[in-house]
Formats: sequence, C-alpha cells, structure tokens
Amino acid sequence: MGDRWQVGVDRSVCIGSAQCVHLAPDAFRLDAGMQSHPVEQETDANEKILEAAEGCPVEAVMISLLGSGEPVFPPEE
Repeated sequence: MGDRWQVGVDRSVCIGSAQCVHLAPDAFRLDAGMQSHPVEQETDANEKILEAAEGCPVEAVMISLLGSGEPVFPPEE
C-alpha cells in the first residue's frame, strides 16, 4: 500500500497565483477570494500534487505523511 498524504494550503501565505491549480487541476481549486485550497485534504501520494507544491511561488502548499505528520513538502531544513 502506498503513502497517504495530508495536503494543506497556508491561506495567510497564498497569493492566488493559481500555479497549483494549473499543475494539478484535479487536486486544487481557487475560492471566491482567489486563494487555493485542496479538493481533498487526505489523498494518496501523487506526483502532480508534489509538482504543484514545488511550483508554488510562495511555498503555501504543505504536504505531510498522513499519520506521522512527517513533512513531504516543504522539506525540513
């Protein structure tokens, strides 16, 4: 069985660039305030979601392993 992820967007950081929506349109949406949110907060590990997180110009997209909370993105420094 593959990894499961917890996906979130820090709305205090999100600038509404919509890069996540363009890179993973099935996983992210913009709301009326032009801020991103994940379609599903819990999901199977997915390369497109990771690409979307990496493509966010302000690193507002956060991914962690479901259960352990270990960060997937952004990586711990």
